Amino acid sequence: MRLVLALGALAVTTTAPAAASAASAAGTKDAERAGAPVAYRMATDALEVHGTPAATDGPPLMPGDRTATDTIAPGGKKYYGVRLDGVSDVYVSAVAAPRPGSALGLRDGIDVSLHRADGTPCGPPRHRSFLSAGGAYPLADHAERRAGTDGPCAAAGTYHFVVTRGDADGGDPAPMPLELKYVTEHPPVTVPSPGNSGPWSSAPPPEPAGPAKDVTGGSGFNDAAEVRTGTWKDTIRPGETRFYRTPVPAGRQLFAKATFGNAPGHTPYVANGVRLGLNDTARGHVANRTDGYQGSPVSVPLAAPPAALGGGPPSGWYYLQVSLNFKAATGRSGAVPVTLAVDTTPARRAPASPPGPPSPQSAAHPAPDRPLRALGYAGIGTGTALLLGLGGWTLLARRPGE
Repeated sequence: MRLVLALGALAVTTTAPAAASAASAAGTKDAERAGAPVAYRMATDALEVHGTPAATDGPPLMPGDRTATDTIAPGGKKYYGVRLDGVSDVYVSAVAAPRPGSALGLRDGIDVSLHRADGTPCGPPRHRSFLSAGGAYPLADHAERRAGTDGPCAAAGTYHFVVTRGDADGGDPAPMPLELKYVTEHPPVTVPSPGNSGPWSSAPPPEPAGPAKDVTGGSGFNDAAEVRTGTWKDTIRPGETRFYRTPVPAGRQLFAKATFGNAPGHTPYVANGVRLGLNDTARGHVANRTDGYQGSPVSVPLAAPPAALGGGPPSGWYYLQVSLNFKAATGRSGAVPVTLAVDTTPARRAPASPPGPPSPQSAAHPAPDRPLRALGYAGIGTGTALLLGLGGWTLLARRPGE
């Protein structure tokens, strides 16, 4: 797998324990030697908890770097207690980690939400769906409470974080591992926005270039490989998801493109065979793109809204995920190379364009230079909005992956 990254420098304190990262890297190499796909690994110091089906006695989650682990069965609902102050931004996340290559039902996935003690929701639930038979990959998202905003959850008190899993619907009925994390931060200083009030530009910067360096992607958020400016190369096996972390300063936009190379031997066409995903520093969903794969090179681009601007995701470490469907090699374990081009650029407002009535064609297929909007990105799935304007990054027709 080849990996190209170009980013501005940013000093960010790592939260992944060095021992956990080293142990996971060693396990990754052992699994590679055995030809098996590497599964998601929880943090070695994670606290085991057992969520309850009722809110009254849910175990407490403690804020900080330490994660908690649990499992959830199809159709299950788990409650956890969280104590919120009245002055901090709060993010409570869940990672659902299916077995690599497992087949999951079309209605399977997770919802995460935050509720007051009386059951009043703090906001709409965040829904993530697997939607990929044989290509199950870790799903993650968070529920949030922003400080200084009106609403039912503005006050300090005890709240409930709720994780709900979808119906197995003929898929794998086994309980699935969960990783939970609760982080708080004081609201950061607001970064001034560009001069006009229009939507954000989605025009990507030129692709970065440079000699390739070796890197081994991690199995999850806890051991994600740190990548900086330059070109990186790695390999990925069918059924795997590789994680990489990269810093995104406030006021900058992240653009990325994964190019999957040739697969060894004959490979049947697999819808949603390759994937590029992105989560923010609080493990919140930012973007997810997939494409079909038949063993020949294919590129999957994505774009993110500006970090920490206009309701966009927070700044800090962002997590790129590269996935290869288990069916992409009909059970063989041959590795596939991937190139991931990544760049951050200062947020720019889109140039004004004269208004005009949309044609039926433009309504169905938006123009490639249509700008991004910072608000509402957490609710956009593998939508077209994240990819508008990426023609220079080899935008291809593809199916939605989530």
